[in-house]
Amino acid sequence: MLHRLTLASLTAAFAALSACAQDQVVAQGDVSPVYQGIQTVLLEDDMVSFRVALQGAQGRDEVETYGRCAAAQYALIRGFGFARHVRTTVAQDGNTWRGDAVYLISAALPPGLRTIDAEVTVRDCGALGIPTI
Repeated sequence: MLHRLTLASLTAAFAALSACAQDQVVAQGDVSPVYQGIQTVLLEDDMVSFRVALQGAQGRDEVETYGRCAAAQYALIRGFGFARHVRTTVAQDGNTWRGDAVYLISAALPPGLRTIDAEVTVRDCGALGIPTI
């Protein structure tokens, strides 16, 4: 009897959580930013700035993700497999968000906590509909 009660409780809890998750996905899908392009500026041989602009972004995270997608694609174009995030500055002017993301690109996994695997990142960006260079 206890097993049936626990199983029923778990099933009900899972159904409730699933409903919440579905509502959240629908709400996020209603608004999507307009990606306005990427400007690439070579600062040094392995250091690159990516200036990005979006309209209708929901916040800083979307700007940073756009810059990360640009860095990953650039690394692949240059024949490198990795990048390390140095910094990103973000500014908002009305509905337009701008970012300036600086990355070091490298053939081997660089030291540091904010590294990206370029191939994996470009694939993930494509799946999310985020354009790269």
